[in-house]
Amino acid sequence: MTAEDFKEGQVILIDKPLEWTSFQAVNKVRWLIRKSFGIKKIKVGHAGTLDPLATGLLIICTGKFTKKIDTFQAQEKEYTGTFTFGATTPSYDLETEIDQTFDISEITSNRIHEATKQFVGEIDQQPPIFSALKKDGKRLYEFARGGEEVEIPFRKITISEFEITTIEMPNVSFRVVCSKGTYIRSLAHDFGKVLNNGAHLTALRRTRIGNYSIENAVSVEAFETSLPS
Repeated sequence: MTAEDFKEGQVILIDKPLEWTSFQAVNKVRWLIRKSFGIKKIKVGHAGTLDPLATGLLIICTGKFTKKIDTFQAQEKEYTGTFTFGATTPSYDLETEIDQTFDISEITSNRIHEATKQFVGEIDQQPPIFSALKKDGKRLYEFARGGEEVEIPFRKITISEFEITTIEMPNVSFRVVCSKGTYIRSLAHDFGKVLNNGAHLTALRRTRIGNYSIENAVSVEAFETSLPS
């Protein structure tokens, strides 16, 4: 691979590590390419943010392929992860502390499997307030951190597959195939509500975007060793 190849355009599949932002992953890839080939500037961008507490497939585009980012972002995505019942958090995941607890003694495996049916197909979903979506020129998480109440409109999303893979209460593992714009954190929160309980997302891994699979992704370290030194 040459500097010219990266400028003309490459699709790099990275397995994003836990606690990295998607922005950090892009910055690292850009820096590695620039350092390896001694070039001053190169366009690098990602096709679909993963939260710091999520791992998995991040599509990174270079050079002229950054124009394809919107196409990749629009594609169907697959995730695996874990919901933890009996508690909610303001961010719907582990980013914030537990704010409410619930008794989980009446949640059965049958009820959990049955509840998935309510989420398959086109549904209305309300994004979490701890998100980077904008309202009135401000990021929603800025309202949240400032303790401000804000009305968040529902959005239409599509969940084509929703499968419960293991149940070890309070933890329930799942696999979801969904459209662009789906918040798995919101799915965790809503799933808890459907069972008259509370739940939050405690693990998330993106395994597929369109035809691109995590099986073909590399770690940031492996990408670095693939470059000329």
